[in-house]
Amino acid sequence: MIAAYVLIQTEIGQAAAVAAALQDVPGVSEAAIVAGPYDVIACAQARNIDELGRLVVSRVQALGGVERTITCPVVHL
Repeated sequence: MIAAYVLIQTEIGQAAAVAAALQDVPGVSEAAIVAGPYDVIACAQARNIDELGRLVVSRVQALGGVERTITCPVVHL
């Protein structure tokens, strides 16, 4: 199992809608609106790096209001 933090930039005024939509995405365990260069941070889990990539591209980036993402895999807990 691999875990990652997904940093998300949203369209102006869309952070709350994106964070709410992420709650229903399988593989996303948590999403929070944050201040700073990113608008939302999500915690994601997948079986391997390939599945994580598919999750981010096909589910997270496909949400309305998402402009850009950066995925940060966890290397040590």
